[in-house]
Amino acid sequence: QVQLVESGGGLVQAGGSLRLSCAASGRSISNYDMGWYRQAPGKEREYVAGIRWSGSTTYADSVKGRFTISRDNAKNTVALPMNSLKPEETAIYYCRFPVYDRWGQGTQVTVSS
Repeated sequence: QVQLVESGGGLVQAGGSLRLSCAASGRSISNYDMGWYRQAPGKEREYVAGIRWSGSTTYADSVKGRFTISRDNAKNTVALPMNSLKPEETAIYYCRFPVYDRWGQGTQVTVSS
């Protein structure tokens, strides 16, 4: 069974940085696309970034130049270093394994003013 576990969330001041990580188990991620999403209270879940099996990346316009998605297939992990965080980016951040329609439990990111 595929499982995803996010880590790295926490409290940070505006302009600060956090590095999120997603650890997958049960299946190798090496041949598959992976993604990060976030959901703020009272809002829809929002696409943040994706990385294809080939290593090609895509980003929501709002995070381009500040967030960087990467993968380590040997460790079966996907990371999301986030720089210059803004208060409006306070949300629960989720890892996604699309081919299995699988989500992690989420990790809370809180950006204070």
